[in-house]
Amino acid sequence: MNNFVVRGIRAAEWESVKAFRLMALRDPAAPLAFVETYEDAAERPDSFWQDRASGSGEKGLGARQFVAEADGGEWVGSVTVLVEEAGSVDWAGYPVERRQGHVVGVYVRPEWRGGRVTRELFEAGVEWAWKTGLERVRLLVHERNLRAQGAYRKVGFVPSGVTVPVGEGLGAFSGEKEREFVLERGTASDR
Repeated sequence: MNNFVVRGIRAAEWESVKAFRLMALRDPAAPLAFVETYEDAAERPDSFWQDRASGSGEKGLGARQFVAEADGGEWVGSVTVLVEEAGSVDWAGYPVERRQGHVVGVYVRPEWRGGRVTRELFEAGVEWAWKTGLERVRLLVHERNLRAQGAYRKVGFVPSGVTVPVGEGLGAFSGEKEREFVLERGTASDR
């Protein structure tokens, strides 16, 4: 299980984008990791997935999705970087002060965790962010998702001290927080 390549998705791969997202939402950690349920995602029309793949594919300017593809074409991991423009408001309603990347949709199949997949996905996403002129890259992780926090630290992200309430619609986690982790451009971990 060592042979894979990391690459950006193509707009025509919307069915694979949909299938991989639905698989990720069935993972036992999904309620802590994603602000969307399997049921909600499964109900979305094909046009949603087509737009998502087009917007984060090779010609997308506001987002880029990267996948780790094993021999034979099976997707084993994914990460998406969204561009947040200074002066805008983020998904949680907070002002965005700097032009930055926001990492979302991080998922690696269980049998591929603990190796190079996560690191190489993040390297591709961060490299794209810097080429796009972003000043920093951030992500949000549930305060109880310690496995993910450890993985993000290993790839160079550090807690910023900022917390936000867990996304709406996740009633079971009402009152809980997500922690912001950041990678600043020009830091030692900026490879």
